[in-house]
Amino acid sequence: MSSAVPLPLDHGHLQKLVTADLVRPDHLLGAHPTTEGGVEGVRFAVWAPHAHHVSVVGDFNGWNGFDNAMQRLDFGYWGVFVPSARRGQRYKYRITSAQGQTEDKMDPYGTFFEVRPATGSIIWTEPFDWTDQEWMQARTSGLDEPVSIYECHAPSWMRTDDGWFLNYRDLAHRLGEYLVFMGYTHVELLGVMEHPFDGSWGYQVTGYYAPTSRMGSPEDFKYLINHLHGLGIGVILDWVPGHFPTDPAGLARFDGTPLYEYADPRKGFHHDWNTFIFDYGRNEVVMFLIGSALKWLQDYHLDGLRVDAVASMLYLDFSRTEWVPNIHGGRENLEAIAFLKRLNEVVHHMAPGCMIVAEESSAFPGVTTPAPFGLGFDYKWAMGWMNDTLAYFEKDPIYRRHVHHNLTFYNMYRLGEHYVLALSHDEVVHLKKSLVAKQPGDWYAQRAGYRAFLTMMWSTPGKKLLFMGQDFAQPTEWNHDQALPWHLADYPDHRGVMTLVRDLNALYRSRRDWYAGDRQDTSLLWLSADDADHSVYAYARRDEASGAWSLIVANLTPVYREGYRVGVPQGGTYRMLLSTDDGQYGGFGTQQPDLRAHEPGWHNQTHHLCLNLPPNSALVLEAVPEEGAAPAQPGGTA
Repeated sequence: MSSAVPLPLDHGHLQKLVTADLVRPDHLLGAHPTTEGGVEGVRFAVWAPHAHHVSVVGDFNGWNGFDNAMQRLDFGYWGVFVPSARRGQRYKYRITSAQGQTEDKMDPYGTFFEVRPATGSIIWTEPFDWTDQEWMQARTSGLDEPVSIYECHAPSWMRTDDGWFLNYRDLAHRLGEYLVFMGYTHVELLGVMEHPFDGSWGYQVTGYYAPTSRMGSPEDFKYLINHLHGLGIGVILDWVPGHFPTDPAGLARFDGTPLYEYADPRKGFHHDWNTFIFDYGRNEVVMFLIGSALKWLQDYHLDGLRVDAVASMLYLDFSRTEWVPNIHGGRENLEAIAFLKRLNEVVHHMAPGCMIVAEESSAFPGVTTPAPFGLGFDYKWAMGWMNDTLAYFEKDPIYRRHVHHNLTFYNMYRLGEHYVLALSHDEVVHLKKSLVAKQPGDWYAQRAGYRAFLTMMWSTPGKKLLFMGQDFAQPTEWNHDQALPWHLADYPDHRGVMTLVRDLNALYRSRRDWYAGDRQDTSLLWLSADDADHSVYAYARRDEASGAWSLIVANLTPVYREGYRVGVPQGGTYRMLLSTDDGQYGGFGTQQPDLRAHEPGWHNQTHHLCLNLPPNSALVLEAVPEEGAAPAQPGGTA
């Protein structure tokens, strides 16, 4: 709800909802403090077309269902003005179905709720003095800019001494300081939209228009966003338009019938998650979801949304044995596809500069192709890269030669979409181990392999995303009920990995060859992609516009390789930008006695370097410009 005057509940505006022409339905529906006939009160409006009777109950009428009966309006909407209602009071809709069953329901458009396990909606307005105008005018989706995302589950990032959640305002300062220190460009928040069950991590949403009250008020949440913008940090929010929980107080069978969900359980129920699936064939449902997206992007100044579980929306047979084909006999959910295209078109028009990211795990074509020819997302999570890369690094080094091209396969398809290389929360739960614990060997070998892994990720085309705790090598899986084990960051083994991630972010943000032109075929050139017997990779990152380039060499076995030849395109001196074996990162500090390139050529280049490759390591180098010499550009396999 907004402090602005709500739209009138007349035939024309209600018809716009029915015909999918009102992209901010929350300006019409929900609870709106307003004045009618010179009397202050709250106007309530709700969609319940199959209900026999609807009333609003709350603190203002002693939760009496007879005092404030709602009037049936056109197209299945109900409305009432309650003079005695005020900001801060709790309320629900008491809905009696056509079959005579009565249920108290949360407001689908509520902007503030009681702290769980209570489920009451709260009448609220959201006044806030924003100071981020300059940021809002300048923000972009970052296609040719560095984007390094810190994925954060706010309720478990840090807790108070008594184990309760931080307030959004406390979180703003502590999280903001950490993000700036580490050099991230964005933070992605999960678990922020109101949800009843902590164990869902915020992915089973009941309040699509409300930040969770666990951590404070809507104004507190706005303070968090505003403060992070002042530090130069973009904020992305996880958003779940694919399914919703079966909790009886929420959207489930809202008016006694399947309303927000598909009626046929073969389309409308997720057995994996025990949730209902939105009915994308209803204009009212589509507007509810698009209005939610715009609420976060416009009213809360969010810089983007990461859309959860897109593959489950696209396919009617997703994780099913029984399913209903579309009108053409196919497996695609044509209504969901139309919804996603509409969503992205509306958002990019109404909230310019925002990024919309798809967590999409299939090979559906054109995810990041502009609508109407594609789905219209800005980015897609590189799930294939993640699976192949983790499968490689989890394998005992003696067997890595047999899956050598797991690390090169991404280059075969990376030009097809705009990708985010994501190592998310999903990879460090349910007995999958933490990222460092996935590495084989003893504790030293695990950290060494993990440092090489991170360096290859940061130097590979695509935006970056790393889940909290993994940037200081958290050895255990993530536990949503506890704060991160921050005390570990004081120990050298963990501090070394944190220092590496900080330096990788600094390199990434300062080098155009590492972030510009991710979809250019020459932005990554393989100098040596086939040395499976030694598990060594050599590749160059290159920016055509500036001519900048750098060399990355990775030795992914626990074997020290002395004098390993790597081809380079020019003679002269090279400087070491980063070695994951450096002592400050927790390595041995292997020395490189000669960083001058010599003839003859190697790897189809004109010169070569002889490098000492530490076990389980990655090196990053660049040529030192020599006065009067024309800079050479690397060749190789794109």
